[in-house]
Amino acid sequence: MPTAIIADDERLMRDQLRLRLSQVWPELEIIGEAKNGDEAIDLVRELKPDLTFLDIRMPGKTGMDAAREIDGASNIVFVTAYDQYAVEAFERGAIDYVLKPPEPERLKITVERLKERLAAPPAASGSGAAAAPDVTAILNQLAEKIAAPKPKHLQWIQASIGSDLRMIPVEEILFFRSDEKYTCVQTEKFEALIRKPVRDLADELDPSLFWQIHRATLVNVNAIEGVTRDIRGRHLVMIKGRPEKLEVSRSFLHLFKQM
Repeated sequence: MPTAIIADDERLMRDQLRLRLSQVWPELEIIGEAKNGDEAIDLVRELKPDLTFLDIRMPGKTGMDAAREIDGASNIVFVTAYDQYAVEAFERGAIDYVLKPPEPERLKITVERLKERLAAPPAASGSGAAAAPDVTAILNQLAEKIAAPKPKHLQWIQASIGSDLRMIPVEEILFFRSDEKYTCVQTEKFEALIRKPVRDLADELDPSLFWQIHRATLVNVNAIEGVTRDIRGRHLVMIKGRPEKLEVSRSFLHLFKQM
């Protein structure tokens, strides 16, 4: 059976990749997990996996740093949220990649490429000295992007739906609404739960996209259909295509003065 390790500083992302791989490649055995580049290097030396899935950005040594030190001891698969520019660099080279969040259809393509690589003779497998120039060129080409700061605002939310983990792009979220324990994440198609409170989300989301209208509510500006008042004089936000009306606290009424 082919073997692999997964290196990512986010546990939920490791869990999701493990789950997706089990669905599209049940024969693959995940024999270890790492939270950073140093742990990944140690696991490769100890366990000698056929494949190493490396998150590009990790604390300490990045996935790029780890790839240079692993240097042919295992087939590298980068896990990346990068744009098409970076993806094209992977496509031209000897390194495979998985896009975040890992989607089954796209992951199947990567798995087929990896199976072909593992089945190929060593000289053509993409590891070792024969592939070093290509790998080095890719690593150098992506170095500037790897060193770039993370996006200032959250780009997606990790949320639970039953026993499944979903990666939800923030632009698809209509609103967040908290109770004492959980925060509801509402999209057009489904509702999910997270443990992060609204006060923390308000600091991490783009304030031009999400307005806080109540201490327990954040709403996507693009999802607002209008504002109405009920018989008690409360201001309520109407959401496009949804029956909910979200109460606006007095301290946030100034947001709607231009509407």
